[in-house]
Amino acid sequence: MFQLLRPLLEVIEKNEKNYDTDKIKNAFLYASELHAGQFRQSGEPYISHPVEVSRIVAELGLDTDSICAALLHDVVEDCSDRTNLDTIKKMFGTEVAMLVDGLTKIIQVQVADKEEAHIENIRKMLLAMNKDIRVIFIKLCDRLHNMRTLGAKKEDRQRAIALETMYIYAPLAHRLGIQRIKQELENLSLFYLDPIGYEEVEASIEKKFGQNRDFLNYSRDYISEKLRENGIDAHIEGRVKSVYSLYRKMYSFNKSFDEIYDFYALRIIVDTELECYTALGLVHEMFHSIPGRFKDYISTPKPNLYRSLHTTVIGRSGTPFEVQIRTKQMHAEAEYGIAAHWKYKTGEKSRAEIDEKLRWIARLLESDENTRDPDEFIHSFKTDIFHDETFVFTPKGDVISLPQGSTVIDFAYAIHSAVGNKMTGAKVNGVIVPIDRKPQNGDIIEIITSNASKGPSRDWLKIVKTGEARSKIRQWFKKEKRVENIALGRLEVEREVKRYVKSITDDKLDEVIATVAKRVGIATADDFYNTLGFGGLSLSRFVNRIKEELEKVGLKDAPVQEQDEISQVKITETPKKRRASGGIIIDGEPGCQVKFAKCCNPLPGDKIVGFVTRGFGVSIHKSDCPNVSLSRKNEENLSRWVRAEWEKTEASPNSSYEAVLQIMVEDRIGVIASISMALADMRVSISQINTQTMKNGEVAINIHVGCKSTSHYESIVSRLRSIPSIISVSRGLSN
Repeated sequence: MFQLLRPLLEVIEKNEKNYDTDKIKNAFLYASELHAGQFRQSGEPYISHPVEVSRIVAELGLDTDSICAALLHDVVEDCSDRTNLDTIKKMFGTEVAMLVDGLTKIIQVQVADKEEAHIENIRKMLLAMNKDIRVIFIKLCDRLHNMRTLGAKKEDRQRAIALETMYIYAPLAHRLGIQRIKQELENLSLFYLDPIGYEEVEASIEKKFGQNRDFLNYSRDYISEKLRENGIDAHIEGRVKSVYSLYRKMYSFNKSFDEIYDFYALRIIVDTELECYTALGLVHEMFHSIPGRFKDYISTPKPNLYRSLHTTVIGRSGTPFEVQIRTKQMHAEAEYGIAAHWKYKTGEKSRAEIDEKLRWIARLLESDENTRDPDEFIHSFKTDIFHDETFVFTPKGDVISLPQGSTVIDFAYAIHSAVGNKMTGAKVNGVIVPIDRKPQNGDIIEIITSNASKGPSRDWLKIVKTGEARSKIRQWFKKEKRVENIALGRLEVEREVKRYVKSITDDKLDEVIATVAKRVGIATADDFYNTLGFGGLSLSRFVNRIKEELEKVGLKDAPVQEQDEISQVKITETPKKRRASGGIIIDGEPGCQVKFAKCCNPLPGDKIVGFVTRGFGVSIHKSDCPNVSLSRKNEENLSRWVRAEWEKTEASPNSSYEAVLQIMVEDRIGVIASISMALADMRVSISQINTQTMKNGEVAINIHVGCKSTSHYESIVSRLRSIPSIISVSRGLSN
């Protein structure tokens, strides 16, 4: 039975730490019992997965409870009829149960759709991370093994999981500094998102490295000898860039292989920080350095604890290569990030630094407390996780890291909420600048404050980049402007309600809103208005609930009375408009069912016309659809064409119509992956992709996407046109 556990036990033995192996074996036996009879899609017994996850966890150097939680991480979710968290707590302790709970998805949660459920699971994961960072370490190990075995799943699931990994888990690993896991997750994701591009980049790496295989060995030996002569005992290792890293530089930044200066790299690992700078001087003495390619991450560490010196120099035959110089402790942190605290005992001072570096989780959760909007939460999540950093300085010389694209307002709130609330202006490098100025690396920023300030402006919410700043601004309005918030929120609700009812008393409106508010956990109607007013909620998410409640209490427009036969034939009278299904109004056809023609895929905002079909209601076409012109040439069909228009009400946030993107691209590796990633980032669903190589060498790509309106379509097109290699994007027709 323990044969399957042997690789894990070997890793534990190598770690030379005091593990409770009996507890680990008991966790394995219990997980084996619960997962008995369950199999992975590859055909392997399911228990092989938690065992492999626990082995990766052990390689990170985590403790006994983390390994036990890795072995048990799926039992509550997959075997809920035979175990629960209370049982795990009794058998393995409070910490193991807490870790397993953090790793268990929210199975029964009342949410509007799968996307919202996904956001709730991310929120739960962050809450668990805030309590114990080991949760995300185990989750990353779980995802890594799933990616290593992804080949057993169907192609559509491979793609979906790879996209999620690329956009959620790889950036999380980067944010936590775990480069080993981050790079493997990126490479595996790319393999499934663009297998052809992956293979071509990999082949190019092998070809270039094969031609210069002795280059790194020569450079390593040359530097090693020079360091020894100067009394520095260093370990030097060579490497080439990862497949994904090269792929990203080549296709996202449109660079050729020859333009990538850090294809080769040497890593010099020494004992002390002083030796790092001494080694740097010696390297610059031996080789010509490339201007603008030096970075000192020792004096200015990255937010994920990464510290190292980077420089790029010209080697023999004019070949550029990067040199990274760091101490052994810096190297451990670079490889294992915050997990290095468990793998290498780094002391209380280091632990305090780690807690400071993890403040972004608490800030993200704090910003979530001031908004109940899932879209706002995921925006803050992406900003904090995926951003590139801009390093700026306070007038005292303290380094502040901001997401790229942040403004001086974001900087003010990063210092302290009181500084942001009293801000009246800002100076960058001694010069007064507009408050929407985006500082650059190395800028010195001074915030001008005044006790006479009336507080932040609501317009700042449209300017700031970070969730932290947005949250603190809302918090101020929530606390200081409740009366004003209620008035603004109520006005917004009244404006929306007037779309559905002609008149409503204030008391009745409050009654309806109070009912809606309670359904989402808000105590009173005034609290609901207040939350709308300071921006903690988006009213569009509650439109359908408000309409439902209005109908329940009998507050809806009275039905239009039917006309008799005589009135129907009067030419002077215009038939009243009736709402049809699908958000369409048909003149003269009350209560008609509609369907959207696949030949032209009309979107809200298009001019449309309806065609009365035999037995299938009214088919809605774009007015300029070729089939409309063709059909109208047949006199028998003329009487079946009717006027149609879109409802003037706002579409439901969940409404989606099919649109076809016709994209012409250069025949280059990775362009489909770039398009897919851009659409995924905009949360645009893809239902179908077709490609065709043209005679001129270009490739025509037809993508069927979910779209809300013509304006939404235009924003999608605008984003896609910014991708290198795309020649044109136009609206296509379905096949």
